Amino acid sequence: MMSPIQKGLLVGVLTVITVSVNSSALAQERQRKAIFVIVDGIPADVIQTASVPNLRAIAQQGRYLRAHVGGEKGAYSQTPTISAVGYNSLLTGTWVNKHNVWDNAIKSPNYHYPTIFRLFKTQYPTRTTAVFSSWTDNRTRLLGEGLAQTSHFKLDYHFDGYELDTVRFPQDPEKQYMHRIDEQVVSDAANLIRRQGPDLSWVYLEFTDDMGHRYGDSEPFRAAVEMMDGQIGRLWAAIQYRQQHFPEDWLLLVTTDHGRDEQTGKNHGGQSPRQRNTWLVTNYANVNAYARATQPGIVDIMPTLASFLNVTLPNDVAQELDGTSLIGPVSIMDLAVNYVQDKLDITWQSLEPGETVKIWVTSTNQFETGGTDQYHLLGEVPLGQEWAVVDVSQLPSTFYKVVLEGPANRVNRWVVLEKPKQE
Repeated sequence: MMSPIQKGLLVGVLTVITVSVNSSALAQERQRKAIFVIVDGIPADVIQTASVPNLRAIAQQGRYLRAHVGGEKGAYSQTPTISAVGYNSLLTGTWVNKHNVWDNAIKSPNYHYPTIFRLFKTQYPTRTTAVFSSWTDNRTRLLGEGLAQTSHFKLDYHFDGYELDTVRFPQDPEKQYMHRIDEQVVSDAANLIRRQGPDLSWVYLEFTDDMGHRYGDSEPFRAAVEMMDGQIGRLWAAIQYRQQHFPEDWLLLVTTDHGRDEQTGKNHGGQSPRQRNTWLVTNYANVNAYARATQPGIVDIMPTLASFLNVTLPNDVAQELDGTSLIGPVSIMDLAVNYVQDKLDITWQSLEPGETVKIWVTSTNQFETGGTDQYHLLGEVPLGQEWAVVDVSQLPSTFYKVVLEGPANRVNRWVVLEKPKQE
């Protein structure tokens, strides 16, 4: 039997152990932060052959992935391979048939499809966001800062609009001033990352696209790509500084918004392979089975950011996403749907056998105008079956939205039928 003194010593030892364990747990808790960079208009074949040591160093730690833009060629989601269109596909995780930005005029974005920035600030209002860009439209039109349609979303930091400052950046016919603007954008971003470490940031660099339009496949274009790599190196150094000096883990994603035409390298906007083929560099090595099995789309970046930052997507938003996270668990991919005589013939690829998949169908599209679609559960089958047929005779329509809900993720598909001819 222990004496009171022995009991006191034991309690003291246990208290010390408990405090040590708790302190260790706190020390290991690191805050997650993310930054994505869009470098404009660089096709995959150029990035793979250019001298880009900084991108290669990041990819060596993480991953290089061939990617794509443009939606599904020839189908309802076909998307112009144009700059602002690609940015908004990344921001919303949807193709143009949903987000409604068809060109760089950005006439009528559909803000019912929220950006990753709005979703992040809604869930984490005290955490910080930042945009670094030559264009103000990226902030004011695509993100919709301050607009009623975006619930007056507000960034914490923004450095943009340098194209309007012709005193600091006098414009020249060769557009070399855009390189100086990109240098300023990178300096702003690197400095703020080091000092403040915003939780979610977007950096946009334009000069490569300007040189592509002017010179096409050429030494000036390749030189612009290689200068861009030096700028990425400065951003990467700032991120590494934060990770070394603060309890933070950073996700870096670097991509492009479109490729270029095969003939000259000067143009884009179409659906040729080189205009659609893009790339993605990340410092994140442990990508999931979906990322390894497919060529990701630019729409996959938004759910990837959400997954890394622990952003919980509202159910109605998750049902509309065209992208799939490249990190974390994933159950299902490659959904295809064919309408046959009042039935939907549905196929998919299973990445997680042994579970079930739920098949949801609606014949309305109220979400695009801010409404709510009434989905019907028309089936629940083994995920590994990879095929099902559901009867929609009780939902007669020329339009259906199909959502497959697996244990770890959801995928969706539209069915757009031709209207029957009038007798």
